[in-house]
Amino acid sequence: MDAAKRLATLNRIRKLSRLMDTSIRIPGIGFRIGIDPIIGLVPGAGDLISTAFSAYIIYLATRFGIPRQDLTKMIFNVGLEAVVGTVPLIGDLFDAFYKSNIRNLEILEQHLTVIEPEIEEVSVEFYASKKR
Repeated sequence: MDAAKRLATLNRIRKLSRLMDTSIRIPGIGFRIGIDPIIGLVPGAGDLISTAFSAYIIYLATRFGIPRQDLTKMIFNVGLEAVVGTVPLIGDLFDAFYKSNIRNLEILEQHLTVIEPEIEEVSVEFYASKKR
């Protein structure tokens, strides 16, 4: 995969992670949630849909050659959120606070700063140019 595709994939992971975990700011308290705990309110299917989104994010992360121990951490994060998420109400609160997709994004970005620091530099330049 060339640098442009890698950057596009990284940006897709960032957007999906933020959508799932931090896209909505709760007025007054400033706490951020995503659509993950909201989808989780749908009995049965909600947790499956959320887990499928999270699995897709992990799939995209594997394109970067992420090490097995990091991949294991990512799968654990999603698995824990999926298992606890099945408990009505408590699971949805856990989803809102645990934010497995953001945790997984941090694992991926840590890996990339060590392995491919140039992709992070290009990414920062890309975001700076969009703010203008």
